[in-house]
Amino acid sequence: MIVWYLWREKLLQGSLAVSSSKGFLLKRKNSITNFRHLLIALRCLAICLLVISLARPQTSLSWQNSTTEGIDIMIASDISGSMLAEDFVPNRLEAGKSIAINFIKNRPDDRIGLVIFSGESFTQCPLTIDHDVLVNLFQDVKNGMIEDGTAIGMGLATAVNRLKTSDAKSKVIILLTDGSNNMGSIPPLTAAEIAKKFNIRVYTVGIGTHGFARIPIQTPYGVQYQKMAVDVDEATLGKIAQITGGKYFRATNNETLKNIYEQIDKLEKAKIDVTQYHKKTELFLPFALIAFFFLALEFVFKNTLLKGALT
Repeated sequence: MIVWYLWREKLLQGSLAVSSSKGFLLKRKNSITNFRHLLIALRCLAICLLVISLARPQTSLSWQNSTTEGIDIMIASDISGSMLAEDFVPNRLEAGKSIAINFIKNRPDDRIGLVIFSGESFTQCPLTIDHDVLVNLFQDVKNGMIEDGTAIGMGLATAVNRLKTSDAKSKVIILLTDGSNNMGSIPPLTAAEIAKKFNIRVYTVGIGTHGFARIPIQTPYGVQYQKMAVDVDEATLGKIAQITGGKYFRATNNETLKNIYEQIDKLEKAKIDVTQYHKKTELFLPFALIAFFFLALEFVFKNTLLKGALT
C-alpha cells in the first residue's frame, strides 16, 4: 500500500519550464500541506493493529502435575460383504464405524489404531495419538477394499502384531465381526493364544440380529436384496475373549452396540491424576480499539484540516 501511495504521489507531481524560479522561493508560513502524508501513516498503523488483533493474542498461565497410565487399543473391524446387512441403521458396517468413532473421540489420552479384515487383513492406521487422522481413515473404510470373506484369525493376528512391541501398561484389541472364520492362514484361536502371550486382552463383539438379515447382493440386473441367515460364531468369539482375559458381547442393533462400547470404555479406563490451573486473557481488544481510533482520526483529518491539502 505504501509503494502504491508513493507511485501515485510521483504521478501527481507535474513539471513546468520557466525562465526563473525566483517567484517560487517564497514559502507560506504554517503550511499544512506537508501533513497530508499523515493520512497514509495512520491507515498503515491501523491495518497493522487490525492484523495483530485478528491474530488473537493471549496471555496464558498454567500449572499441571499429572500421572497417566497409557492404554494402547487396536480396533479390528470386519468389512466383508455381510457387513452391509441392514438389520442395523443404515447397515452393520456404517453403524459400527459411527459408534467406534465416538468411542475414539471419548478417549483422547490413549493411542488407538485400526485394522480391517475380510478375506485378508491390513492395518488401516497404526497406533496413534492423533485421533483426527484416525477418524478420517476410519471414515474412508468401505466394503470391497480387499478380497471378500471372513478371516477373523488374520484380522486378530494383524492387530496383535501392531501391539506386541508396545510398552503400554494395558494393551487391548476390540474385534468386531458378523460371521465365522472361513479364510486366512491363521486360525482364530491360534491368534488368541499369541495375543495371550503378549498380554493383550481381546474384547470380541458379534454383530447381527438373531435369525435372518436383509443383505444387498450385486447382480447383473442391479442390486437385489436377499434374506440370509446370520452366522455369528459365538463359540469361537467367546473362546477368544476367554483365552485373553477379555469379554464377549453380542450386538443386535445400534443401541446395544453403543452400550457395548460404553461398557468397554468403563472397563478400560486409564487412571489420570491431574492438578492444573489455567488462566487465559484475551489481548486483542486494545489493538482493535487503537486501530479504530487511527481510522477515525484519518477520516476526521481527511475531511477537515487536510481537506484543502488533498485537492
